[in-house]
Amino acid sequence: MQRRHLLQLSALGALPSSLGLVSSAWAQSKDAIQFGCPVPMSGPFAANGKFADLGMKLALEQYGKALGRPLAYTLLDTEGKPATAVRKVQEAAQQQGARFFAGGILSSEALAMGKEAEKVGGIFITTGDADEITGKDCNSATFRWSVPTFGAIEQTVRPLIDAMPKAKRWYTITPQYVFGDGLLSAAKNIFKEKGVEHVGNSYHSLTEKEFSGYLTNAVAAKPDVLLLLNFGAQSSDTLRQAISFGMHKNMTILIAWASGLEQFESLGADLCDGVYFGAQYWHTVDAPLNLDLVKRCQDKFKSNPNYSLAGSYICTKLLIDAIVKAGSVDQKAVIAALDGMKYQGLTGAEEVRKADHQVLKNYYLLKGKAKAKMKNKDDYVDVISSGKSFLPPEQTGCKLA
Repeated sequence: MQRRHLLQLSALGALPSSLGLVSSAWAQSKDAIQFGCPVPMSGPFAANGKFADLGMKLALEQYGKALGRPLAYTLLDTEGKPATAVRKVQEAAQQQGARFFAGGILSSEALAMGKEAEKVGGIFITTGDADEITGKDCNSATFRWSVPTFGAIEQTVRPLIDAMPKAKRWYTITPQYVFGDGLLSAAKNIFKEKGVEHVGNSYHSLTEKEFSGYLTNAVAAKPDVLLLLNFGAQSSDTLRQAISFGMHKNMTILIAWASGLEQFESLGADLCDGVYFGAQYWHTVDAPLNLDLVKRCQDKFKSNPNYSLAGSYICTKLLIDAIVKAGSVDQKAVIAALDGMKYQGLTGAEEVRKADHQVLKNYYLLKGKAKAKMKNKDDYVDVISSGKSFLPPEQTGCKLA
C-alpha cells in the first residue's frame, strides 16, 4: 500500500466524527438496535475495512432510528482471519446484543461468520465473494450483495475473449484460497468452452508481497492475456511489477476483481491506462440510489464512494429496510422480509433471490484511460460493459431449509 494512499485513508478516518455516530456512545442506549461491522482493520486488507466502516456509519446516520429505536453499531476488527472474525461476532452478540452484521470482506472470514451469525440468532450480509457463501455452505441467516466469482468471470473473461478473438493464450496468477480457486475454476470453464489455451497458472499465498517470480513465469509462457485473480493490495502490487517489467506492451492485462476507486487512486492513472478491470461497483452508474450516495459522500467527505464504502452502505441499508418491513428485529421475521426483496439499488434494479439469498445485480468491465483523457480526478476508467450472470439456484449447491 503506497504511503500516499495511507495518508489519504488517515485523513478520511478523521472525518467520521463529524457524522455524530460514535459506536460506544450510541451503544449506551439500552433499547438500541445493535449492528456489528466485522471487517479487517489491520493487516493487508485494512484499507478495505476502513472504508467499509464509513459505509455502515453513513447508512446508520441516514436512518437514525428504526421501529422508533436508535441504531447502534460496534466496529469489529477481524484481522482478515476466520477464527478472529468468529470470536468478534460471538463477543458482539454476547456483550452488545448485536444481531445484525454487515461485513466480511474476505471470503474465508465471511463463510465462518455467516455460520456464527446463524448460531447467535442473528443475520449476516456480506460482500465476500466465494461461490460457497450462497452455494454449498449457505445458511438461512446469510445473505450476499456482491456478485460471486462465477459472475465476475462471466462478465470479464467472456466479453474480453469475444472482443479479442486472436488472443488465444491466457496466463493466470491466483491467490491460493477459496476465492481464488473459484475465479480460476470459472475461468478454466470459459477457456475450455471458447477454445482458449491456458498456458499456465501461478498460485501465491494471502501474505505474499513479491510477485516478480510469478511474473517471470508468465513472461516465459508468452501469453496474449495476463489474468490476475488476486484482490486489493496484492493485485495492485502484481500490476505495478508487471508494468515495471513492460508486460503491458506485449499482452493485455485483466484484473478480474478490482476494488475500484481506492485501487485506482493508489495505482495512479499511468498504471491503469489500457488495463482492464472487473468491478462490483462504479460511482458513475446512473441509478437514483447511487446518485444519492455519491451526493452524501461528496457532502460528508468531499470524495466519491468507492466499492468498500458502497458495499457496506447497501448491506447495512438492506438490513435496516428489512427490519422496518418486518416491523420486528426477530431473526425469522427479518429473514422473511429480505427473501425475494426487489428494490432500486446502487447498480439499478436489484433483487434478493429467495432460493440462496444471493442479490442479483450488475458486474462491470472497466478499462483504464490515459491521464490526458480524464475529465476529473476520479475519471480513471471507461465502462466497457455490464451485466448479470448467476448460476441458477439448483446449480449453486445451496439447500436452505
